[in-house]
Amino acid sequence: MTDPRYNYGPADPQYPQHQGQPQYGQGQPQYPQGEPEPKVNVGKLWAGGIGTAVVAALLVVVAIMLIRGVLGIAILSPEGAGAYGTVSTTSYALAAAAAALMATALLMVLLLAMPSPLTFFTWICLLLTAVAVILPFTLVADLDAKIATAGINLLVGLCITTMLSSVGSAAQNGQRQAGY
Repeated sequence: MTDPRYNYGPADPQYPQHQGQPQYGQGQPQYPQGEPEPKVNVGKLWAGGIGTAVVAALLVVVAIMLIRGVLGIAILSPEGAGAYGTVSTTSYALAAAAAALMATALLMVLLLAMPSPLTFFTWICLLLTAVAVILPFTLVADLDAKIATAGINLLVGLCITTMLSSVGSAAQNGQRQAGY
């Protein structure tokens, strides 16, 4: 049992009342009464999508330079083309950036229209990553180049999936409790 002498709370007349300050949950709403708060912060979502596109493109460049320059595997161009390769390296990096931007658009649609959008997004991205990993094995090339390309596709797919899942979680409004 509690001792009534130590009952210090809002019912106690000596309890300090913070006058002039709104109580928890009684502050001014961020949006006018007639307008509901948007479900998705589109600016935050697309800023994260652009950042993910840059990271995905740089990941492709770094991986190709590692595979060609350090491991000596001729991927995307003949052996004498140097560590960077040819314009195909740039095209591959731009394709990775475009994939990240398309994934951002998909994420936005899912956030606006679906229940459990991040679950659907993760599954869609992982299945598309599986396609990208299998695809090099259907082409005519050396086995080591196929494996290296599949590895790069796997890294890029996982990068896009994990980064945009985090971005999507952060871009949702009204889903989190105050203080978390």
